[in-house]
Amino acid sequence: MYEGEIKKLKVEDLAHGGDGVARTKEGIAVFIPLTIPGDLIKAKITKIKKNYAFAKLIEIIEAGKGRKKPPCPVYNDCGGCQLQHLEYKKELELKNNNLQQIIKRIAGIDEYKINEVLAAEDDFRYRNKAQFPLTTKESGEITAGFYKRGSHEVVPYHDCLIQHPLINRILKTTLKELNKREISVYDEETAEGLLRHLVIRVGVCTNQALLIFVTNGNEFKAKENIAEKILAAIPELKGVIQNINNKNTNVIFGKKDIIIRGENYIKEYINKTAYLISARSFFQVNTLQAEKLYNKVLDFLEENNEQKIVDAFSGTGSIALYIAEKAEKVFAVESLKPAVKDGKRNAALNKIKNIKFINGLVEDELAKILAEEKIDSIIFDPPRKGLAEKTIDLLNNLEIEKVIYISCNPATQARDLKKLKGKYRLIEIQGVDMFPNTYHIESVALLKLKNKSGEI
Repeated sequence: MYEGEIKKLKVEDLAHGGDGVARTKEGIAVFIPLTIPGDLIKAKITKIKKNYAFAKLIEIIEAGKGRKKPPCPVYNDCGGCQLQHLEYKKELELKNNNLQQIIKRIAGIDEYKINEVLAAEDDFRYRNKAQFPLTTKESGEITAGFYKRGSHEVVPYHDCLIQHPLINRILKTTLKELNKREISVYDEETAEGLLRHLVIRVGVCTNQALLIFVTNGNEFKAKENIAEKILAAIPELKGVIQNINNKNTNVIFGKKDIIIRGENYIKEYINKTAYLISARSFFQVNTLQAEKLYNKVLDFLEENNEQKIVDAFSGTGSIALYIAEKAEKVFAVESLKPAVKDGKRNAALNKIKNIKFINGLVEDELAKILAEEKIDSIIFDPPRKGLAEKTIDLLNNLEIEKVIYISCNPATQARDLKKLKGKYRLIEIQGVDMFPNTYHIESVALLKLKNKSGEI
């Protein structure tokens, strides 16, 4: 096998990143984007590693069961979605299989209950937040879109099918106003130019929106006039914000926000719980699926209003607020000060008084809480990298009756479950399809403390 070779391959599986997986006669795994299990294809080998290779789809000789024509006209180039060529029922089936395989392969656990992935009622138009990189056409026109697969080249597109419709309306209106003026766009190579990103947030249940201009520096001429024009055209828009990010980085937001016009937050609901969401607040991007996820957490907590619960990596307190009625007291631990501030504001909004918000690292604050309080349950919702070793060690040296572990990265979740399986038994895992048409899946795991004989 050599780079540039055209090979006939049968796709057998789907990798976690969304690529189809075929094997050569020599047993080498080949990863091919835009393919599904059952596809018989011709593919061009693009890169060869020691035990695997990558290829580009050239021709579908015979389509696998569940393949469909992707509805997005820029799907083959845009890197935002990976599974639009799959029927939704098949997508859910493969996501469930992947989740199960990851837990078995990495954690070495196969005795537990796994439920069918909770499907989205609508697999399109679900995202309540969009981050658009900007670029300039040869004509000088400012445009926006998403990064091409595996690159930072912008694929211009203004009607993304997985975004809430209001996001696309605001995007088109904003670009129209920007193009009436001479405004420079940031260039990653030279680190020059003003406009870096447009970020748009929408309250799905309230139809309120927030527009954020991410700029390379404070100077943004005519920003008040631009904001006023957009606000006049879009009544649902509640505020226009400027975020300053003058660092040479791939991180989208800087640390300084300036309100250009209007409010600096929107309101959203998950079930009956209200949330005020600011420009940089963390909030689940699929509001309706977040409700299903949080309801599963409530199910795992069961009926016991005398519990003391820790919500670790609490962000703006979205889970803590949602489960507060099930607890005597909730300790919400979060490292980012602005998120803690948002959490306190949202607790006041909902008249919830049994949450203590703590600003600090989970691996440090958890030990302090457990030294002073008898905690019944801990809910973890860590970033993609999973739990710190210090947190794992703490759990293995204590006896917490119930651990609920939410993850957006099944691989690191499985890694941590493996480290905890001597002390805690995995009872149940529930996948939640927060991101239809992409390879991403959210999962929530229930673990219970084993007794000295190793049983629950």
